[in-house]
Amino acid sequence: MTRSLISLTALAVACLATPAMAQDWPGGARGAVVLTYDDAMPSQLATAIPALDARGLKATFFLSNLKPADVPRWRAVADDGHELANHTLFHACAAATFPADSRYTTEAYTVGEMLREIEQANVLLTAMDGRDRHGMATPCGQSTAGGVDYLEALRAAGLVTYVRGVSAEPADLAADVSAMDPMHVPAKAFDADVTGAEMIAWVRQTIDGGGMAVLLFHGVGGEHLPVSAEAHAELLDWLVAHRAEIWTTTLQDAMDRARRQAASPATLK
Repeated sequence: MTRSLISLTALAVACLATPAMAQDWPGGARGAVVLTYDDAMPSQLATAIPALDARGLKATFFLSNLKPADVPRWRAVADDGHELANHTLFHACAAATFPADSRYTTEAYTVGEMLREIEQANVLLTAMDGRDRHGMATPCGQSTAGGVDYLEALRAAGLVTYVRGVSAEPADLAADVSAMDPMHVPAKAFDADVTGAEMIAWVRQTIDGGGMAVLLFHGVGGEHLPVSAEAHAELLDWLVAHRAEIWTTTLQDAMDRARRQAASPATLK
């Protein structure tokens, strides 16, 4: 996918909470940060995960188009406490997004076929991580099959616990994370030209109201839409230095925390 297309389809927003309705994050943290990585890229295994592990940070990895040789390595990533999540098996996007085999474009799918693929991706994930619940990110931030939006069918099927997408709409700035629709979790996409300072500034702005900042990466230090390894490391170092005020966690853990607060706000500890 080209950067211009990403700019059109993957502009993202922060999820904010106002002080009056701030999410109750663990340890008295005033906000949460979720680092997410798409497409099971080798640079994530080679660069991003070692950088995370060296700092004791956990993240969420949306896997698709897996290489057989990498399966044991991703299993180890899950064993180390990171989240493996659904990005479909074949990462089908609209035909106009980038060149692809016509069989693996969203125009070639029905809603039922897309849901079946998501279900089978869950089976693969469970074989790797042993977990029976998985979240999902829509490929290219798109949620159609044969021209029909499939998110409500996916909600009804109960196949995933949340769907992370991307959005350019200011209205998606949420006032209360616990009230967020789990089928529409927005994220901010970063790529080649971003600096560590710019990412840190965005996180600061996002969590000022007590909300949740979801960051979206592809390549780290190389490959597709790469954030530099240096900028990535600068962000991670800053998160470690601010552990007391920022809870860096997986997207599933953050969504579960928000769901529990919505169900019982007075008793959540």
